[in-house]
Amino acid sequence: MPSDSSRKYRTVAVAAAVLALAGCTIAKPRTDDKWEKFNRKVYAFNDAADRAVIRPVAVGYRKVTSPNFRRVVSNFFTNLRMPVTMLNDLLQGEPKDFFRSTGRFAVNTTIGLAGFFDPASQMGLPLNETDFGVTLAKWGVPEGPYVVVPLLGSTTVRDIFRFPVDRRVDPLSYYASHQDLKYNAQYFPQVAFLVTLRSRGIDAEGLLEGVYDPYVFYRDAYRQRRIYQIYDGNPPIEVIEQLQGVSEDFDPDELLKEQEQYNEKNGGGGSTTP
Repeated sequence: MPSDSSRKYRTVAVAAAVLALAGCTIAKPRTDDKWEKFNRKVYAFNDAADRAVIRPVAVGYRKVTSPNFRRVVSNFFTNLRMPVTMLNDLLQGEPKDFFRSTGRFAVNTTIGLAGFFDPASQMGLPLNETDFGVTLAKWGVPEGPYVVVPLLGSTTVRDIFRFPVDRRVDPLSYYASHQDLKYNAQYFPQVAFLVTLRSRGIDAEGLLEGVYDPYVFYRDAYRQRRIYQIYDGNPPIEVIEQLQGVSEDFDPDELLKEQEQYNEKNGGGGSTTP
């Protein structure tokens, strides 16, 4: 499965939305991050692994491939993982989404030559990914604390259950678990998928320049992205206000004081949005 660093392209992709929602306000004190000290240590480990191994490989991949090649490879992996979305569309009670996802998978697998091309989007079948974590949220399961897992990355107590469930219908995981090849070659497709994911985020890394606390940025960006997935891109205003710590009686000075007090108590770094 992709690591925290491998999913940077996803978190960076929603950075604009995060900053737009935050505006010029101060970020909400994350008093709900009760495992912050542990999370920061794991985040540091994942970041070191990314810098030492994952990112250099992704950079090398980009140097020896063209943008068109990377796009068709990315299309292939995206299409290959569509059964995960199809299963969760059913579990969420979304028959229209299920048939749309199934139609997209069928079109791209056949006309799109095993998914290397994406004619489905041109036919009005856009990509809409979901997973078992979103399914649990729509079933009413509480989010639980935010947690960073070694090599898996950002998640929550609720979302962590998506890994064992989704892998049951993930062709990459299924293939790896049913093969026993020399030098563990059965894991090569998953490694290739990881490198493909990580290579997407390199162009967007400039958005992180000047970020005071990358850990806070990734944590809040992850939760922002999950909210948009749970509410199909249109979360209620009260949910956005709760996430950002903004309401009618919003007092930025008081909020800054609370953030500083929380940081002093927990020894964690805080951040403000300029």
